Amino acid sequence: MRVKEITPEKQQKIILKRQKEIARWEKEKARPKKNLYFVYLVFIISLIYATDEIASQIGTLMKTEIANDLFSKYGESSVGLLDILSIAVVPFQAIGLLYRPLADRWGRKTFLIINTFGMSLAMLVIFMSDNLFLYFIGACMIQFFIPHDMHVVYIMESSPSKHRARVYSSIKFFANMSVMLIPLLRKALMHDASEWRMVYFIPAIVGVVCSFIALMTARETDSFIDSRLRYLRMTDEERELEKQQKSSENAQGGLITALKFAMKHKQLRWLYITSSLVNIGFIGTVNYQVILSYGYAQNYVENGLFASLGEEVMNAVSIGPVTTALFMFPVGCAMAQVIMGFISDSKGRKAAAITTAVNCLMAFVGFSLGSRLAWNPYFIGFLCGAFVGSFYSTNDVLIMMIGESAPTNLRSSTMSAQFIVTAVGFALSYAVSLPIITILGNSITGIVSFTLLVPAFVSAFFALVRKTHDTKGIDMDTVTGCDWD
Repeated sequence: MRVKEITPEKQQKIILKRQKEIARWEKEKARPKKNLYFVYLVFIISLIYATDEIASQIGTLMKTEIANDLFSKYGESSVGLLDILSIAVVPFQAIGLLYRPLADRWGRKTFLIINTFGMSLAMLVIFMSDNLFLYFIGACMIQFFIPHDMHVVYIMESSPSKHRARVYSSIKFFANMSVMLIPLLRKALMHDASEWRMVYFIPAIVGVVCSFIALMTARETDSFIDSRLRYLRMTDEERELEKQQKSSENAQGGLITALKFAMKHKQLRWLYITSSLVNIGFIGTVNYQVILSYGYAQNYVENGLFASLGEEVMNAVSIGPVTTALFMFPVGCAMAQVIMGFISDSKGRKAAAITTAVNCLMAFVGFSLGSRLAWNPYFIGFLCGAFVGSFYSTNDVLIMMIGESAPTNLRSSTMSAQFIVTAVGFALSYAVSLPIITILGNSITGIVSFTLLVPAFVSAFFALVRKTHDTKGIDMDTVTGCDWD
C-alpha cells in the first residue's frame, strides 16, 4: 500500500511527537484512582450536568422578564422579537456541533472543563449585560457550548457497564430537579421583574467552581486513553488502512441517501412524518413561561385586580404565581421522563411514544387553561413540566424507533437525518407564530401555541397508532428497514 511520502526529518519529528503523547497518556492511565473516586466523579458530573440543564432552561424560564426588559428600551416588549433573536443564535449551535469531534483527538476531560467553564462564563456575561448586544453575546456562547454534552460521554465511559443506565438515569434525574434552583433564585433575588439578571449569577459561579475542581481532580476516561494509545501505536500502513475502511463505511451512508431510503419504506417514512408533526408544537416548549405569565395576568385584569396588562401587573405575576409555579416545573419534567423509560422497556417503544404524546397533549391543555383560569400555581407548574418533559420524551422515543428500524449501514445517517425532518416542523412553528406574536403582542402567545400544538399532536397520535410498528426487541444486526413494507 502506498503511503504519502515525507522527509526523514519530518518522519523523525512525527515519531518523537507520538512517543511523547504515548508517554503522557500512559502516565495519565497509571494515576491511581483513590477510594470513592467514582462516587466523587458522579457527584462532580451531576453538578456539571445540572449547570448544563440550568444554562439550557434559564432563558426560557425568564423569557417574559427578558423580553419586557430588553425590548422596552426600543419601544417594544415582544416575545416574538426575542424569538427572532433566538433564531439568529442558531448558527452558533451548528458551529458547536462541528466542534464536538475534537474530543476524540484531545480527550474528554479537556472539553468537559472547557464546556462547563464556557457555559458558566456565558451566564456571567448575561448577568453583567446592560444592553441587547451583550445579552446576544452571552446567548451565542450558551448555544455554542450546550450541544456538546461531554458530561454525558464522560459518565457513560466511566460507569461500570452493568450499572451504566442506572447511573445515567440518576444523574439526569438530579440535573432535571436542579432546575428548581431557578424559581428559588427568582423568589430570593427578584424583588422586581427588572432584576432577572441576578438569577444568572449563582449557577454561573457554581459552574466555574465545578470546572476548576474537575481540572484539578478528574482523570481522563480509560476508554478514551485506551482508544488513543491504540491509534498512536499503529503503523502508518495500519492507520491508512483504517482510514480507508472508515471512508468506505461512511460511503454507505450519508444524509441524502438515508432520506431517500426512509421515504421508500413505510416504517421509517411514517416515523419521519410523525417527528415533523410533533415538532410543529415546538413553539409551546420555548414559550411556556410566557403562557403562564400572560394567562395569570389576563385573569387578574378580567377579575378587576388590575386595570390593564401593564408593567405593574406583569411585575406582580413575575414575582408571584409564575415563580411559585416554576418550583414544580422540574418535578413534572422529571416524572414525565421516568414514565417514558419504564413504559419503553416494559410495554414497548410504540406504547411509550403514544403515552408520552397523550401526556404531552393533556398536560399542555391543562396548564394553558389552568393558567388562564388562575388555578393553583403549584399544580399548574407541575402540568407545565409534564408537558415539556413529555414533549422531549416523545422525540427521544421516536429517534430510538428510527434507529431500531434502520439497517446498520444507514443507522447513524438515518438518525441524523431525523433532525432535518423535524426542522420542517420547527420552521412551520416559527413561520406561523413569529409574525402573529410580534404584531398582536405577547398576550396572544398561548392561543397561537394551542392552535399549533393540539392539532399537530392529535395527528401525530393517529400516525403512531395506525402507521407505525413497535421496535422493542428488534435484532439491530439483521433489521433491513424493509421489514414492515
